[in-house]
Amino acid sequence: MSIRYLRTAFASQMQPGQPALIKSGETLKEPGGDYEALHKQMKRLFNSKPGKKYGRFSEDVGDSPFSAWLKDYLEDKQTFASLTDRLFSQWQDHLNGSQDEHQGHLMLVHEALADSDAIYLLIVESDSAMRFDGSQALDGTDVLSLSRLNLALRIELDDWQSDARGENYLTLVHARGAGETGDLFIRLCGFTNQVDVEKETLTFLDAVEAFARQSDGPEDAGKVRHRAYEFCKEQHALGEPVAVEALSGYLDEEQPERFKQFAAEARDLPEGMVLHPDHRKVKKLVRIAGSGGGMSVSFSSDLVNQAIYYDREKDALTITRLPKALREQLQKYLEARDDA
Repeated sequence: MSIRYLRTAFASQMQPGQPALIKSGETLKEPGGDYEALHKQMKRLFNSKPGKKYGRFSEDVGDSPFSAWLKDYLEDKQTFASLTDRLFSQWQDHLNGSQDEHQGHLMLVHEALADSDAIYLLIVESDSAMRFDGSQALDGTDVLSLSRLNLALRIELDDWQSDARGENYLTLVHARGAGETGDLFIRLCGFTNQVDVEKETLTFLDAVEAFARQSDGPEDAGKVRHRAYEFCKEQHALGEPVAVEALSGYLDEEQPERFKQFAAEARDLPEGMVLHPDHRKVKKLVRIAGSGGGMSVSFSSDLVNQAIYYDREKDALTITRLPKALREQLQKYLEARDDA
């Protein structure tokens, strides 16, 4: 079982200006079964979320004492029940002053895996559903949403406790439209020092592209880009950042030092550096796409100068070996126009 402890609290603030309601559940130790399944699904949603943010705990423990409470728990100075009592009470205090309506389950999970421990703090939302009751009358009910996760935090305990300067041991899911509730959740977590994901994405793309250009030919360069993209995609699925050293070994198994040495010398990237590229933008390594003027074009970069040719002087794109579905659509459209 991966869950060491788990506890939830249902919070409701449906009348801004009035006290928020909160009802806490019991502290569960190694609950197993359905709780493990729920946590696994929430992790899946967490890992798949695009646009995650990375950072550290705020040093202002007066305003955001969660890190201090968590530290006491990990040092056995207080129980998980005491930790969550304090956390749930503070969440209620935050919601008391909120002008946004809110309803959801705040869930804290201590996950213990073979090689690492992590803490997850999530707001589990609900969906409306219909059912027939025992009298076969239609009845509305609420069920936990297994497809939506808008506010969540993961704490890599080993990284945090190692106290590595500059280490980004917090990963935050903060969906657009979270409003004031989202701001209160960040305050509850004490999250700060966000990583510039856009900058790190550009750094990643620049380093990989420069390394690919050092290849013996276009085919080898394409392989480098594809492997870099695949590695980034796999890390995203695991909810993990991209370590330069690990990427180096993946790009060239026979000479695993090549990329990290190149990145250090040519792009000033330390061998131990960890990047957090946006996997959606990293797709540019393997696909060329653009839209505008009523046209949208997307194709694999491998097809350039093989099935797709670009004339720079004329600014014209020539496509050969058309996909069957596209060819059929064009033929039907031309036939229909000729008959009109």
